[in-house]
Amino acid sequence: MISAAQNKPFEPQPTQDGWKTENQLLGNPTLKKMDSLITANDFKEISSVVIAHQGKIIFENYYNSSTSATKHNTRSATKSITAALIGTLLQKGAIKSVGEKASKFSKVTHQQNPDPRKANITIEDLLTMSSCVECDDWEESSRGKEDRMYLIEDWVKFYWDLPIKGYPEWKPKPKDSKYGRSFSYCTAGVVVLGDIINTVSGSLEKYADKALFSKLGITDYHWQLTPTGLPMTGGGLGLRSRDLLKIGQLYLNKGAWNGEQLLPATFVEASTTPHAEVGMLDYEYGYLWWLSAFGKEQKVKAYFMSGTGGSKIAVFPDLDLVVVLTSTFYNGGMKSHNQTTKLLDEFIVPEIINLGK
Repeated sequence: MISAAQNKPFEPQPTQDGWKTENQLLGNPTLKKMDSLITANDFKEISSVVIAHQGKIIFENYYNSSTSATKHNTRSATKSITAALIGTLLQKGAIKSVGEKASKFSKVTHQQNPDPRKANITIEDLLTMSSCVECDDWEESSRGKEDRMYLIEDWVKFYWDLPIKGYPEWKPKPKDSKYGRSFSYCTAGVVVLGDIINTVSGSLEKYADKALFSKLGITDYHWQLTPTGLPMTGGGLGLRSRDLLKIGQLYLNKGAWNGEQLLPATFVEASTTPHAEVGMLDYEYGYLWWLSAFGKEQKVKAYFMSGTGGSKIAVFPDLDLVVVLTSTFYNGGMKSHNQTTKLLDEFIVPEIINLGK
């Protein structure tokens, strides 16, 4: 039997965090059903669902002991925020372009597996998970798999010490791939982006607060730290659901917030344009943002942040929509991702489409 949803079904509460609210979905039977199924744990370990439409929060609920104050460990969704910080450096002119060489900002010396090709790795290569080093979190035998990185102290050096990737005959080389890039999911490369931000700004932690979080009114968050004390830009940043929603809305606003351009509009456009094929389902990859489409009878294009456990922060420009789905189903594998995809496909996207009819 489906248990009852909350007493005030998914009614967003006005706060002082900068969000306006509107009860567009109050009493909506489809969203009531979704709310009840999550409450009954038919969708496992969902911790929050927050929806912003036309710049206003229209649905908000928290589950499984989570509240509006909970800082969610959204795992690799952090990577998209790292991309945003690169965007702020571009906006300020501190980095000239994503074509700049990553090694220019590196202090790592005495590399293992030295190779002149490493000097040509660009910031864009790291943003698109397509650099030339052998690093693949999805491949158990990969020397660059993130589990191996966590065993040593210097995670930045771990990346630069990796050998160059080889391409056996059965794997497509970059020049033979759709976008001219060979994708392999590499958390260590995003750690290097954090090192670049830290080098350019003098302090990643202080810079992130000044250039991004404080601008968005985000005051309550938690960085995980690497063993050398660098904020972990590859995963684990703790943020509240409404603050995650702001990151999505910033991109929907083409990098602008309260009249100030925090990221170049051209960078936002490039970030949400496909640069690499992922090789699974209908996903493609931008600058640390996933690209796909969601919906049941009508598919709508989206770009989204994603983390282990199934958390998604999805942006639908054509619907003027941002959706935050957080989940702690960390041991669920693809099931955790599939169930938040189902929430978008069968409940949220169709009902937002119906609002416009």
